[in-house]
Amino acid sequence: MHMADMGKFKLHYRIDGPDDGVPVVFANSLGTDLRLWDPIMPLLPAGLRILRYDKRGHGLSDTPEGRYSMGALVGDAEKLMQMTGFKDAVFVGLSIGGLIAQGLAAKRLDLVKAVVLSNTAAKIGTRDMWEDRIKTVEAGGLEAALETTMTRWFSKKFRQTPDYPAWENLHLQTPVAGWVGCAAAIAGTDFISSTSGLRLPALGIAGTEDGSTPPDLVREMTDLIPGSQFHLIRGAGHLPCVEKPEEYAEVLTGFLKSQGLV
Repeated sequence: MHMADMGKFKLHYRIDGPDDGVPVVFANSLGTDLRLWDPIMPLLPAGLRILRYDKRGHGLSDTPEGRYSMGALVGDAEKLMQMTGFKDAVFVGLSIGGLIAQGLAAKRLDLVKAVVLSNTAAKIGTRDMWEDRIKTVEAGGLEAALETTMTRWFSKKFRQTPDYPAWENLHLQTPVAGWVGCAAAIAGTDFISSTSGLRLPALGIAGTEDGSTPPDLVREMTDLIPGSQFHLIRGAGHLPCVEKPEEYAEVLTGFLKSQGLV
């Protein structure tokens, strides 16, 4: 376990792979930590240098007070990549992680050479919708939003498996202040203009059972980037790397091969 000093707080991160490997950064969703990517790690090709981290307010990272801005979350990723020597990296972001990926790609093309935008959009929901969710969580904790969140996130089939309860528990372990802080960042983000200006290799990934960022929304964002690729994972919800890790890893590996990286 490693902690990066961000000034007023610390971020937990992990690096796997050889020092001279192809740099790949993973950013996870709201209400999860870097373990979101555990199911696909053994399935990825050798020779990757992988950076995973817990965004502020999640996992083993500190939880700064107050609501967060997307600019601050993008800045966290930017600073962490600079501190750990990651540049010209493929940035894989899921949900809020995909918003961070879009923001960072628009800001620092020296750090990001390609993006994988998974189960995300240039604008996720509306400010009023997020404010309603924030009020629910502030009043009743994450338990108050658990059922609706898990129904949007996971297919009915996966929710009947013995692995499913672990994801409920992981979500519930997220600090309320961290969840609220990041939810506020999503509420205030609209990257439609900046993402439409991106000119870099991009892959969009969606799940047919995703109730948070439905396939049409993901495809709409992906189509903003000329020359982008899109893949639909059938039978998976908002976290297809959990429900369909083999297919997810295969698609990601294929994208890396198409860029001549593996």
